[in-house]
Amino acid sequence: MMRLLTRLAPWLLIGLMLASWELACRAWQIPVYFLPPPSKIATALIEDGPSLVAAAWYTLSKALIALVIASLVAQLLALAVTVSGILERTIQPIAVVLQVTPVIAIAPLVNIWAGVDHPERALIALASIVAFFPIYSGAVTGLRAVDADLVRLFDLYGAGRWQRLTRLRLPSAVPFLLEGHKVAAGLAIVGAVVAEFVSGSGKVQGLAWRILDAGNRLQTAKMFAALLVLGAMGVALYALLQQAERMGLKWWRGR
Repeated sequence: MMRLLTRLAPWLLIGLMLASWELACRAWQIPVYFLPPPSKIATALIEDGPSLVAAAWYTLSKALIALVIASLVAQLLALAVTVSGILERTIQPIAVVLQVTPVIAIAPLVNIWAGVDHPERALIALASIVAFFPIYSGAVTGLRAVDADLVRLFDLYGAGRWQRLTRLRLPSAVPFLLEGHKVAAGLAIVGAVVAEFVSGSGKVQGLAWRILDAGNRLQTAKMFAALLVLGAMGVALYALLQQAERMGLKWWRGR
């Protein structure tokens, strides 16, 4: 019984919040353009369902491409940094600057460099920049998080640099890499959405453009519907990567 209640508790809380929201909007007669009730949002979600799904796929596809690019670049740089201390001192300041600089600040520049006719390039570039640091940081930390006893064991057996990398450092980095990718996936979506907002172009048919278009028309219910789809997409991607992390850690512990 207690286990069932624990599983239902979040849904009960969400239901209570939605009911209170609906009742408050009706009792106080809040204008729909200011704050629509959940029933209006549900109606907008059903009516615009196909277009919202298409917009969600546009945003998600760009975020996934950016995640793959960021993953490859970050892991290659992490491997190079682990081998060369000079390279680490060269790359680390640039990586930190990219991390602490707000993506909204560099989005207009990236849009200009990508070209007005190719806004999708700006989306992928910005999402890649945002997703880069968690993967890079996790990879560097994991490659160095090696058991000292295992290091001495490899020294004892005269292992070469390649053997140390493939059989010692890379396996030790697996948990850190999995966590870094899980964080970077959410940031990639954030970067893609920010780029869509800044581009302000009708050629970008993602969720952010749907929100902007609905906001200009004071169609607040449609804005909430797009936000709901965006949140559901982020949660689904996070849950998928979390499951992949569990499977990866299970394999890692088995090794």
